[in-house]
Amino acid sequence: MKTIVFKVQTLASVLDDVEIAWNTGEADTTPQFSFVTWEVMHKILSPKRLNIIKVMASAGPLSIREIARRVERDFKGVHLDVTLLLNAGIIHKTDEGKVIFPYDKIHVDFKISAAA
Repeated sequence: MKTIVFKVQTLASVLDDVEIAWNTGEADTTPQFSFVTWEVMHKILSPKRLNIIKVMASAGPLSIREIARRVERDFKGVHLDVTLLLNAGIIHKTDEGKVIFPYDKIHVDFKISAAA
């Protein structure tokens, strides 16, 4: 199964990971998608958009109309959400004009610290 990890990670932390991989020659090959804050992650991966991603997982290329049918929502709203997910780079468009989420599983990883 092909898993992607959605995580909250600062740019400094991403650069630290790159430096460690560069120096050791060992990198984590798990596909990852990082968000700079929990708020940004939650805005992009809203419950309705996360549901779209879940129905796309393992499904292969789908039309937006088929996605709307599977999530039982209207075409217009799903089209707007799919466009946002495409622009964010989370899902991809095929040469045939369909959209794909090429993963079977989603792992969400984040930490919330106490307020100062």
